[in-house]
Formats: sequence, C-alpha cells, structure tokens
Amino acid sequence: MHPVVAEVTAAIIERSKDSRARYLARIEAMREEGPGRGKLSCANWAHAFAASPGEDRMRALDPNASNLGIVSAYNDMLSAHQPLERYPAIIKDAARAAGATAQFAGGVPAMCDGVTQGKPGMELSLFSRDVIALATGVALSHDAFDGVIMLGVCDKIVPGLVIGGLAYGWLPTILMPAGPMTSGLPNAEKARIRALYAEGKVGRDQLLAAEQASYHGPGTCTFYGTANSNQMLMELMGLHLPGSAFVTPNTPLRDALVGEATRRLAAIGLKGDDWIPMGHVIDEKAIVNGVVGLMATGGSTNHCLHLPAMAAAAGIRLTLEDMDALSRVTPLMARVYPNGTADVNHFQAAGGLAFVTRELLAAGLLHEDVLTVMGPGLSRYTREPTLEGDAVVWTEGAAESLDRDILRPASDPFEREGGLRLLHGPLGRAVIKVSAVKPEHRAITAPAVVFDSQDDYMAAFKRGELDKDCVAVVRFQGPRANGMPELHSLTPPLSVLQDRGRKVALVTDGRMSGASGKVPAAIHVTPEALAGGALARIRDGDLITLDAEAGTLTIAVDEDELAGRLPAQPPVLGPGHGRELFASLRSLAGAADAGASVLFEN
Repeated sequence: MHPVVAEVTAAIIERSKDSRARYLARIEAMREEGPGRGKLSCANWAHAFAASPGEDRMRALDPNASNLGIVSAYNDMLSAHQPLERYPAIIKDAARAAGATAQFAGGVPAMCDGVTQGKPGMELSLFSRDVIALATGVALSHDAFDGVIMLGVCDKIVPGLVIGGLAYGWLPTILMPAGPMTSGLPNAEKARIRALYAEGKVGRDQLLAAEQASYHGPGTCTFYGTANSNQMLMELMGLHLPGSAFVTPNTPLRDALVGEATRRLAAIGLKGDDWIPMGHVIDEKAIVNGVVGLMATGGSTNHCLHLPAMAAAAGIRLTLEDMDALSRVTPLMARVYPNGTADVNHFQAAGGLAFVTRELLAAGLLHEDVLTVMGPGLSRYTREPTLEGDAVVWTEGAAESLDRDILRPASDPFEREGGLRLLHGPLGRAVIKVSAVKPEHRAITAPAVVFDSQDDYMAAFKRGELDKDCVAVVRFQGPRANGMPELHSLTPPLSVLQDRGRKVALVTDGRMSGASGKVPAAIHVTPEALAGGALARIRDGDLITLDAEAGTLTIAVDEDELAGRLPAQPPVLGPGHGRELFASLRSLAGAADAGASVLFEN
C-alpha cells in the first residue's frame, strides 16, 4: 500500500471512529429485527401485494422468498434516464426466475444541469441531491424489502440515491446506470462552436445544430463530467457490477447486466446465502478508493461536495485535506473531455475502468481488501462483462492501454499528480480542477473584477469590459445564498479571453460542472460570501493571486483593511422557479467544504 494512501485511510478511520461505530450498530440492530415481511402484520403485507400479479402474490406467501425493491430516477425528458423505463420489467422477470419478487418501490426526481445551466432552475440543482435522498427514504419506508436495486445516473441523482440508501444500510443494494449515449459531434468541434458563439461569430442556429449533434440520443452525455464520474465511483466503491458503467443503453449486454444485477441482489439479500449490506460495502477504504479513482481519471469537482456527503451518510468523516493529499500521490491516467478530446466511449475502448483499476491496484493506490456487491476483493473489477449466448460472463480487461493519447499506465501517466487541488488563503478554502489547465495557466496574479451574479458577468463580457488581464470574482453563489448553482456558462467567455492571450481566472463560492475547463477556477470558496466570507469584501482592482501549484489563494490587501471593509449585500432573489420552496433548505445548508448538505450536522 502506498504510504500516503495508508496514512490518509488511517486518519479517516480514527477521525470517524465514534460516528462509524454508531452507524454500524444501527444497521446491525435493524438486521437483527429481520426482513421487513417478518415484522409486518398480515394486513400490512396484504396491502403491499394487493395490486401484484397472481404469481407474485402467491410467491409473497413464501417466507423464504426475497422481495426486492426498485428505486428509479426514470423520466423520459432526460437522455440519461429515459432508458430506465424498460428496466423494471427486466428486473421483475429476472427476480421471478431467481425465485424472488421485485416491486417498484418509488421514483426520485432527476433534473439535468445541462438543461438548467445558466437559468434560475439551476439554483435547485444541488439541493435536489438531498431531496433525492429523502425520496429514497420514503420509497424504502414500507420496510418490505430484502434488497434494493437503484436506477440512476446523473449529477445529483447517484449521490442522492447512495445517501438515501445508506440510511437503510442493512439492505444489500446494487446501483445500475443506463450507460453513455453513442458518440456524436467531436468534443473539440463542440467547444470551438461554443467559443465562436460567445464571441458573436456564429448564430444561435449554428450553436443549436452543434449541440443537437453532440446530445443526440438516449444515454448519458459522453463527456467526463459528474454523471460519468458517478459511474466510475460506483465501480471503484463496489456498488456496481464490474464493467457496467460505460455499456451503452438499449443493447443486449446492457439488458443482460440489468438481469444479472437482479440475480446477484437476490443472492446477497437478507434472504440470500451471502448477506452483503450497503453499509458494509461503503466503508472508509471504499471512500478512499473512490477519491483515488476521481483523481486518477480527472473527474468532476462536484464530488468535492458529494463524496464528503456520501461518506457522512455512512458515519465517515472525509475532508478536503484528505482528498488533496490523495490527489498529490495519484497519477493522472486519463485524458477525457474536458481534459482531452476523447469521450467516455473512447476511454472505454482504450481499456476503461478495468485497466485503471488494475493499474492503481498494482501501484498500491487502491485498497484491494474491500467488500463489494460481488464479494470480497476489488480485483474482481479488473474484469469486463461480455455475452455468451444470453449469459453474462466476465473476462480480464485490457492489460495495456489501446490508445495512450487517452489512457496511460500509472507508471507513465499524463501527470504525476491527480486532477484536483485544495487552495488556502485569506479568501478562504477552495478547490480547483487542474487536469484540463495547462501548467502555464495554473498561477495568475491580476486585478479583481467583482460581480454579484453570473448575469452581470455575462453582460460585462458582451460589452467588452473584460478584454484584459483579470480575476473574475463571482460571489453570492454559495449554498446559503442561492443554492450554489453551476457556473459552467462562464467557461466559454473565459476561454475566449484566455485564447486572446489574457491572463484570466475565476474565483467563486459557486461551483463549476464536471466539465470545468481550461481556465483556472477557484470554486466552492468557503466561507461563502453570505456566511461572512472574505469574498464579500473584495473590491474591483484588488490584486488576487491564484496559484494552483502552491495551493494558495491570496489577495494583496492588508488583513486588517480587508476585515474592516463593509461587506457587500447579496442580491435579492426574486420569486418563482421554485426558489420559495427551497428557502428553508438554503437556510439549513452546510458549508461547501463539508458537502453542503442539509441532512447532516456541519
């Protein structure tokens, strides 16, 4: 084991000792109460199966038959979740073949940051994670299940499902995605057209044509954003079947994996021969494995919010310092858009997660001695699924990268360190994604140009007022101010300025998306401006230095002078778009560096 990985893991275990012990005691107590049907009265159980078909109703009388719950994020508006419509029928048939029953326990909301980007609806996005966790809890509240299969893919959906599932951590749980859509317009061309549109050199019709060519069918968007980072995490944390992350939807292999997951769940359920509860799969070592995978693949900055929140749901205390320390020793092995031009289908073809897992295990950067839904040992995840007739079989994945422009071994990586860094300084704590930022752009000193909304920034760009060296400070974007929306729509204008030779950077208490790009961006600044953070005291012209290599975020203003300034007042949020419904959540939101959750103490 790499000494730093071992040291960080030991620190997390020690820090989490009491909270983890309480969590494990709780799920053990629930297990000892027995399966749900054993606790339900005859009337309760009759209600649970009143609408089931006759075969399932008869099987429900068998006290030894497992009943599996389905929790799904299906909707037919979003490409990543549309394929999930077919899965419950596949699951129910597979459950019957395994001597079990399966019921659709409940649905959870699924919103798309790609649709709401730059719009007021984005202000609900981060909190949708905790709403999904609550909805998952409601779905499982009938206490009638011996195991759970969760269907979900995108940004807040998977973390929300995991958090909700861990509240029922005595139940074995398998997550199943839909898989990525097939490749469309090359990512480099998409980025080029977005930049031209930002400059006013192409019209909306050309932009729309390019976007439709990029997002063109069922499945997850193919860039390596939060959605596909989610799937990587679920594999390296042992909640997927091996190799199931990046199999495209509506294919025989994808459908077969859904059935295989059902059969496996029946085997490890409370009534199965090999009980593997979710709360045991997600332990300190699994969390560390997820962080290492995130760093090795240049994954989404959003997981600096989601991983601490998921860990907290299992009684584990993960800090940004842990993540930074792991990033410093994890090689960057992948170049997938926005960190390169390839998409996740190209990444999968080059060797995918099976190759990454094998390399990281060999380098001592992953814990092999973990429990997964397939049983003990992460080495099971160096295999890939294939079909032999109708049966899923696993064979060893690629031993070497099939395209070293996309995927490299740990011994010869793109960079010696991972994709994320922690920044400290008088402006607070922040994170930065450096995997897509060229070394010459990782340190910048320039005057601040301060905005209280992304709309004000965009207006200033269009007026030509930002065509200079500058650090754009976009504040009052934190979880308590307005729900911490993604500011990905700022990326094309900033990229245009950088391409013109300007030294530019972004500093914000908001967040970027998993598609954080080539411009240095200090995000998740904590404390946020609304909570007394220094961002509220920055003024136009203040000299700010962002140095990703040194891990610093500083301002050339005397500490006493900065503290003595009158803080700016936040803009007033107008009504509508659900803002009023989420007002209480904004007031309860924790700090970004602790996961920005409303469900746990911060």
